[in-house]
Amino acid sequence: MVKNLEIGDLAPDFELPIEGEGVVALKALRGKPVALYFYPKDDTPGCTAEVAGFNALRAEFEAAGVALIGVSPDSAASHAKFKRKHDFAVPLAADESRSAIEAYGVWREKKLWGRTFMGVERTTFLIDRTGRIVMIWRKVRVPGHASEVLDAARTAGR
Repeated sequence: MVKNLEIGDLAPDFELPIEGEGVVALKALRGKPVALYFYPKDDTPGCTAEVAGFNALRAEFEAAGVALIGVSPDSAASHAKFKRKHDFAVPLAADESRSAIEAYGVWREKKLWGRTFMGVERTTFLIDRTGRIVMIWRKVRVPGHASEVLDAARTAGR
């Protein structure tokens, strides 16, 4: 059974490889808000649109003092290829072991075209400066999502 994280919970720490940039650890980001978004797979239409949305607003997240991290179960090499192909600059963390994906409860049973399978449920967590979850978006619909997260992050960053 998957535990659902809730607003007010301490965000589970993680340490994951970032393509070509070493690792990212949540505890190292304490003191600034973090927009952490989980997506299913590099270079698929919905995931490409989602990362593109966050990438387009990357400078605004930085100006607001908000760390932005995308996570999928793809490898760091896959992330690097994906970023080069689409000229993305947002950090993408590789969670091949699904340790963070499972800690955040986003590895779920999904249904598509009559088929049931396990996969990442597109979910975003906004984490405050102290490491507490202040907003959760589950089963994300991509259009407008990055802007909605940015607006919430600006409020949480005050």
